[in-house]
Amino acid sequence: MAGILDVPKPRINCAMLSQFINRAVCFVGRVEKVHPTGKMFTLMDGEGNTATVELNEPLEEELSGIVEVIGMVSNKGEVMASTYNMLREDKGVLFDLELYNEALKVIHDFPQHYPFQVAASG
Repeated sequence: MAGILDVPKPRINCAMLSQFINRAVCFVGRVEKVHPTGKMFTLMDGEGNTATVELNEPLEEELSGIVEVIGMVSNKGEVMASTYNMLREDKGVLFDLELYNEALKVIHDFPQHYPFQVAASG
């Protein structure tokens, strides 16, 4: 069976979480708050809504800025992270979350032009 990193994952925002329960997703947002235990944090999407991300292990680094999370959406609508990646915003180039959110809407509104849900061959 293919692992979560080996299969195609839809990119989603907070409004789409409930449509992807028990499915692998990719979620990008700005870090809002990190729980003191380091095992949970919240991300704000391009519409200003927040999603909770849970980790299996506590963070070993300071988390800030834009983060891309790969994980499964739980029944509670939280993202159970398998992995995450901080997107650097150095050299004066800022990540535009609002524009990213608009791109998500286009991808989901016109799936026939963005066929990212094809089955992986194996």
